[in-house]
Amino acid sequence: MEGQRTCQCEAPLPVSTLSEPLLSGSATKGADLATADDLEAAQLPSYGGASFSRTCLNLTNAVSGIGVLSMPYAVAQGGWASLALFALVGALCYYTGTLIERCMRADPDAIRSYPDIGEFAFGPGCRRTIALFMYVELYLVAISFLVLEGDNLHKLFPGAAVELLGCRLEGKQLFIALAAAVVLPTTWLKNLGVLAYVSAVGLVASAALTASLVWAGVAETGFHRSSTTLLNTSGIPTSLGLYFVCFTGHAVFPTIYSSMRNNRHFSKVLLVSSVLCSLNYGLTAVLGYMIYGDGVESQVTLNLPSGKLYTKVAIVMTLVNPLAKYALLAAPITAALEEKFKFSVPGPTGGSSGAAARVSISTAVVVSTAVAACTVPFFGYLMSFIGSFLSVMATVIFPCLCFLKIYKAEGIRRTEIAAIIAILTIGVFVAVTGTYTSLQQIIATF
Repeated sequence: MEGQRTCQCEAPLPVSTLSEPLLSGSATKGADLATADDLEAAQLPSYGGASFSRTCLNLTNAVSGIGVLSMPYAVAQGGWASLALFALVGALCYYTGTLIERCMRADPDAIRSYPDIGEFAFGPGCRRTIALFMYVELYLVAISFLVLEGDNLHKLFPGAAVELLGCRLEGKQLFIALAAAVVLPTTWLKNLGVLAYVSAVGLVASAALTASLVWAGVAETGFHRSSTTLLNTSGIPTSLGLYFVCFTGHAVFPTIYSSMRNNRHFSKVLLVSSVLCSLNYGLTAVLGYMIYGDGVESQVTLNLPSGKLYTKVAIVMTLVNPLAKYALLAAPITAALEEKFKFSVPGPTGGSSGAAARVSISTAVVVSTAVAACTVPFFGYLMSFIGSFLSVMATVIFPCLCFLKIYKAEGIRRTEIAAIIAILTIGVFVAVTGTYTSLQQIIATF
């Protein structure tokens, strides 16, 4: 069947993702992982002909992520009226997802991953550019995971502190260090298939968070908070960046497309997934903002009252998924660095020296992300930067440009060209204003 691909994989469950590339079964074997020039890491395990319902689950799981925690904060930044922009972003991301599908159909034998689309359209240089954006996004999302862990564990255990080698660690920094220590051994593994089982709790975690907010509203403050805003134009760039985070999963779309039993139904799968994710994100946004108003935190779990059962459930479910996914984020980065400096590593990659190099590089990656997480004070600002710059590039700029380049010779309807140009204009606007605003906010906190 056209465009269909199968592969041998060791991880029978999909991996929940914010927007990061995923590992295929074959991509989890040491130095065979993606490199900067040949990024095959933007893969979701293929199932040898996934059904429509299974693909809907895979895609929903791929798009769902920790962005749901910042949805109430995004509404607080832009006001209730910004929810219209949320709907617009969802529609734009759905359409650009269909553009990726059409790019895949241009040459099913040559295009199997997102970087393949870039190379097919513009050559090897575009492939490397897309790969670079993916690696940077992976690294920043890994940092945001540790920030999330530190903030929420500090919420569960306020006042915790330890003395270590003459240094006093307390609060958020202590828990970031602990989270880094927990995930460190998982980054040393060559086979990450086991982690895919754990990371599949992402959908359950999102449902548990929404249920906890309903519980909080009924049991505590109620749903009639008066301190809300209809429209805050100065906060729109931040809101848009956070909204784009919610729908960015385009890096894995080509692999999900290839894994389908009948990939001509991909657009229907994408529509179902987009609607389900929109309902989940939208419900969380409305509930969180109705309960906590303009005082909602960048992670809504931080607003939940301490000591309550629903708070503990929400935080625990929120924490498990990033811990399990961190190694999947770090593996492509580690492999790329290992490949980059392979001439500096004596002995075969598969030998003891190769294993030692992998451990050293992965440890350096974990330590660097932990240090960066300790210096990033606000989760929301970091997520806004990721959404405004990296996610917009992956979900809007790259798909539109690649589609125009691939199909310009065959002819594209003028109305569609006009629509794509309008989408590109919106994407550039969000990328420029959102990135500038989020960087200003981050710098202002130091």
